[in-house]
Amino acid sequence: MTAEQRSESSADTPSYRSGVVSIVGPPNAGKSTLLNRLLGQKIAIVSPRPQTTRNRILGIVNGPSYQMIMLDTPGLHRAREMMNREMVRIAMESLAEADVGLFLADGAAMDANRFEKRATEYKEYLQAVRCPTFLAVNKIDLLTPDRLLPILDRFSKLHPFTGVIPLSALTGEGVNVLLNELAAKLPIGPQYYPDDIPTDASERFIVAELIREKIFLLTREEVPYSTAVLIDDFQEGQQGKPVIIHATILVERGSQKGIIIGKGGAMLGKIRREASGDIAGMLRCRVQLKLWVKVKKKWTTNSGILRELGL
Repeated sequence: MTAEQRSESSADTPSYRSGVVSIVGPPNAGKSTLLNRLLGQKIAIVSPRPQTTRNRILGIVNGPSYQMIMLDTPGLHRAREMMNREMVRIAMESLAEADVGLFLADGAAMDANRFEKRATEYKEYLQAVRCPTFLAVNKIDLLTPDRLLPILDRFSKLHPFTGVIPLSALTGEGVNVLLNELAAKLPIGPQYYPDDIPTDASERFIVAELIREKIFLLTREEVPYSTAVLIDDFQEGQQGKPVIIHATILVERGSQKGIIIGKGGAMLGKIRREASGDIAGMLRCRVQLKLWVKVKKKWTTNSGILRELGL
């Protein structure tokens, strides 16, 4: 059956379910890793640093009797700067359009003391939830059973969750259980997207994110948080020629520009090479990536630039 035929038939199948699932939770809980695992491919960037995700990323997960529109969101945190406030706003607004919520917690990083410091904040966010919401405790591959049970108990008391699922987004343990639980709570409805569309994000957006990911992975301290990537030009390859992409990396200070470029251009070259490999894999063609670094003071508080970045 083709995707078109399936889409038409799902409208006539009373048991077919479809809807929006919003993934929310604290920074670095593994939301993007989970989305990539569910999709079976990488559309959301991942790094060990918190607050890597800045925008809402939409991924489409298809099952035999459901279509789940997953929203990966920025981490929930006490936001002071304009950009961070916009990130939290995006996350909370995604809950308003969700049919099902998923609160993802990092079990491996949450001992009793850390949990107590954040519990009130988590409760405040969860008070805004108006849909069935599951709790998923991630990174159980790093936990022994005697450590896991108290963590599940602590988080379970935050909110009247519809269900609690321990899992590992990295290894896949518990992920199928989560999928089945989420799908059962989706409303009856048609298939909205064809089977072969994993996301509504544009190629330009994903390319910019892949470049930004390399900056997060390769640079240090505050530098990744002070950078943004703008795609200036995207030339489709013709007759076997490579796609040519021109991109600008914004920083706030000259010293950050020096770190991004590196001695003799070494760091910028490494960012370009590693990003080019991922971009070529995504586009399935050869890529020529050309990068420039530009100082734009206080861009993180510039509403025009934030809008251009989708914030």
